[in-house]
Order: sequence, then C-alpha cells, then structure tokens
Amino acid sequence: MARDKDVQLSKSLSFVLRHGANQMGFQLSTDGFLYVEDILAHPQFRSWSLEDVKRVVESNDKKRFKLQSHPENGRLQIRANQGHSVQVKDLELKPVHAGSPDCPPEAVHGSYLRNWTSIQQHGLSRMKRTHIHLAPGLPGEEGVISGMRSDCDLAVFIDITKALSDGIDFYWSDNGVLLTPGDTDGKLLPKYFSRALKLRPTRTMLPLQ
Repeated sequence: MARDKDVQLSKSLSFVLRHGANQMGFQLSTDGFLYVEDILAHPQFRSWSLEDVKRVVESNDKKRFKLQSHPENGRLQIRANQGHSVQVKDLELKPVHAGSPDCPPEAVHGSYLRNWTSIQQHGLSRMKRTHIHLAPGLPGEEGVISGMRSDCDLAVFIDITKALSDGIDFYWSDNGVLLTPGDTDGKLLPKYFSRALKLRPTRTMLPLQ
C-alpha cells in the first residue's frame, strides 16, 4: 500500500513539475523549481508530508527529481530533471559537442513496435514536450538509469555525430538522459537512425527502410 502511495506521489509530482504548474496555480522558477512547502499546501497534495516527498525523491530509480535548499532563503525546493512540456529556461542542461569525451557516437530512443511504421517514415517527434529523450544505452546496461520506459519493445538508435554535424543540439540532463529539441519541426528524421531493434520476445534487428 505504501508503495502504491509513493507511485501516486511520484506521478503527481511529475505532473506539476513537468506540465501542470501553471494550471494548478504555481509559477515555476526559471530553473524549474517549486518550493516543497507550497506544493504540500495544495489540496491535491494534502495527504502527503515532507518525509514522503524526500523518500520518493531518494528512492526514485530514474532520479527524476532534484531536491535542494534555495541558496538565499534556505527553503527546500524540488524540480523535475527532464520531461517538461512547459519551457524551463535554466534547467542546467549540459550541451554536447562533437568529439568531446561525453559525446556518445549513438544513443537510443525507446518506443513501441505499434509506432514503428510511422517512426520509420517520419522520424521521431518531441510531440508536446520540449525535448526528445534518448538513453546512452539499453535498460540494464551500465550507467543507464533513465531515458526510456521499461516496457518499451522498440529501440531506435540515433547517430549523434551525424545529427550534431547537421546543427541539431543535444544536452545531458542532471540524471543522465540525453535530450534534443530535434530540428526546426521538433523531429529527428530517419536519416539519423543507425539501427533499430525489436526488444521482445528476443532482440531482433529491424530494417530501416
């Protein structure tokens, strides 16, 4: 039961910090933070405590959230590390430069086989979010904690060097997710795909064309 409550709190925090702050009456700071006490004072969060929030942040295996004391007033703040549909100007994203040690040759976007025909033809889209999310590898590989849902059955690998050379920007988030706004249409076109894998029941290479 406690586990279910934590999942519910995590989802509620994700919503307010990534998408719904304005419609719930909050104003995100330019770096994406809200005060924890302000969130807990909202009717939607009245059944949770500060200890609940701290536990959910610390136990989240994907490191979705960051807790810190405000540098001037010391009040506890929280933000989502990535996944925003609202624009957050100062999210402490680290730009990726071609040839730098932290520039991976490829990264992977997790999706679902039901979407493959559309992805194959039109590419990946950031949809209503500000970024397309990529992981440095497949779930379970060393250092991969986030970037795709665990139930994904399709992995699309992106040639990062090629996309960078065409002027597409990439950034590392605080929790090790590679983010890109895509091109001017918010897309990563199929020409940047290096390979695609069907993940289940066994890993199988899919034709790109």
